[in-house]
Amino acid sequence: MSTASDSTARLAPPTAVAAPARDAEAPPPPVPDAEGPPADLSATPSRRGGTVAPRLLRAVLTGVTKSVAILALLLLWELAPRLSLVDRTFLPPFSEVARAWWGLVTDGQLATNAQASLVRSFSGFGLAVAVAVPLGLLIGWYRPVADLLGPLLEVFRNTAALALLPVFVLLLGIGETSKISIVVYACTWPILLNTISAVRNVDPTLLRLARSMDLSAPRLFQKVILPSSVPTIFTGIRLAGAVSILVLVAAEMIGAKAGLGYLINSSQYNFAIPQMYAGIITISAIGVAFNQLLVAVERRLSSWRVPVG
Repeated sequence: MSTASDSTARLAPPTAVAAPARDAEAPPPPVPDAEGPPADLSATPSRRGGTVAPRLLRAVLTGVTKSVAILALLLLWELAPRLSLVDRTFLPPFSEVARAWWGLVTDGQLATNAQASLVRSFSGFGLAVAVAVPLGLLIGWYRPVADLLGPLLEVFRNTAALALLPVFVLLLGIGETSKISIVVYACTWPILLNTISAVRNVDPTLLRLARSMDLSAPRLFQKVILPSSVPTIFTGIRLAGAVSILVLVAAEMIGAKAGLGYLINSSQYNFAIPQMYAGIITISAIGVAFNQLLVAVERRLSSWRVPVG
């Protein structure tokens, strides 16, 4: 009897524990969304208001900051002659210079002279880049070429371009050839020296890594030397861009019949002082625009670089 009762007790199911009753008025638990909890649109800033607006504000503030010094200079230029701080005859107010500049634009003199100067400057600058960059890469990469041409380069690079202007005029005449040649000579040295320095100062770690991968000499030059040299080469190119305009203006003051240098020189002789300053402002504007163009090209060719900061 005891055995049967024990087996019956073992077969009986355990007593279920009563679960606590759920409050009938409590709402059911929310079903979680597969993509995460719903966003509070009122607390999240919009993309237009949270991202674009600060960027636009920073751009405006940057532009204003960069323009403050220029505007202050123009204001001082306008007020100093009017307040008799300087002689108005030799430094007219900026408003008079602006009117003279517009007069040169309307009668076509500024366009004609600027075109003549730009053709000469860009021709000499382009020839200098075409000659100096390959030559600098060759001298910087091959030691025998550097040993051969080094002493000759040291002699010519220490000779000022304007000091050789009479020599160029005597040998090549007073026409376009001498002016373009003096620009080529003056622009060659910044590009050449910076290119040589760029090749010789490539990071040795990069060279060791490239050689450990058994790269051939042409591939090493293409994949390591050239990309690493681009920033320094463009530093020389930008310097040469400024030199090309400055040297050309000086050359155009001697024996030229057109060009911004000729315009400035003739305005001085005719005592047209506002027109003279208008020509100077035009040269400055061309130089700034040319430099910004070279900066944009450098950024395009150096897009692989990691920006600092």
